Amino acid sequence: MILETNLKPYQQQLDSTTNPLTGEPLGKLVSGAAIEQDRLALAFNQGYPGLDHTKRQLSDALSGLIGSDRISMTGRQRIRSHQVQDKLQPMSGIKNIIAVGSGKGGVGKSTVSVNLALALQQTGAQVGILDADIYGPSQPTMLGVHGRPQVTPEKQMLPHLAHGLQVMSIGFLVDDDSAMIWRGPMVSQALQQLLSETSWSPLDYLIIDLPPGTGDIQLTLMQKIPLAAAVVVTTPQNVAIMDAGKAIQMFDKLSIPVLGVVENMSTHICSACGHQDSLFGEGGGASLASQSKVPLLGQVPLESAIREACDEGFPTVVAAPESVTASSYTEIALRMAGRLSVRPIAKNVAGLSVNLQ
Repeated sequence: MILETNLKPYQQQLDSTTNPLTGEPLGKLVSGAAIEQDRLALAFNQGYPGLDHTKRQLSDALSGLIGSDRISMTGRQRIRSHQVQDKLQPMSGIKNIIAVGSGKGGVGKSTVSVNLALALQQTGAQVGILDADIYGPSQPTMLGVHGRPQVTPEKQMLPHLAHGLQVMSIGFLVDDDSAMIWRGPMVSQALQQLLSETSWSPLDYLIIDLPPGTGDIQLTLMQKIPLAAAVVVTTPQNVAIMDAGKAIQMFDKLSIPVLGVVENMSTHICSACGHQDSLFGEGGGASLASQSKVPLLGQVPLESAIREACDEGFPTVVAAPESVTASSYTEIALRMAGRLSVRPIAKNVAGLSVNLQ
């Protein structure tokens, strides 16, 4: 917190600027400040990845008072474990499990899940992804990893590694052309085993790509997996919005906080001319977020490059990191992590400190 009298203008400016990643005043991040000759030195702490992103936010907020070339900053990120559902405890070695769900299939939930996981990883977090769609596992294809996982002497499976992510999927354990004709209890048990019998290296975030829907399988999983939060994916189409609303209600009833809504396939971008067309309507994600009283985390377009990148095993965030779409995924991922960072902290769980000058 800035205390010196000559620093009050900077404090007032930061306190009046909302941090779009957390919804709180940007000044809450600042842990110390000083005037050194004609330069402003700031120290800040945050509970989510993306230190460089925060530096830009602070610099932009103060640019009207002092030139950005006269600001020096030292950032520290400490990603902590947050509370989960009643009667459950966070898993050892996994600080936060975030479920990505949707009320129906076909809205691009798996594509959003993998790109958000990669964005978190690329902004400084340790991240894993669990493909929980037993009937249609797609993460092996999207991440370009296949084959049976290795098993430790303790009978724990080692997750595959892809683009820096730890990955586990039922797709690694069954043949690609095998139909999964399993009843609900078998599916729930298999997913719990995938989670608990995988030897995950320490993770800040584990993203779970949930099966679509709000039936018994989803309810059972949500009652047994310790979730810090959830994100809901929809398209702007009315049918998708209705089902996404049911997914939010499901999470609410199970006391799982919903960090926000992602509107996928927001507009179609023509690969030939770049023209944008709202094929599935407009404003559906924003309307759902408003009605459900959760943030709209962001919008992602429908474009062929996203599909092509995932089919080739290189999702957009790694295939085209400088693209507008990759930036959208990164902004959504940081808003997701930022919103989680202001949730209640789990008791007796150590955080991870990372310093960046």
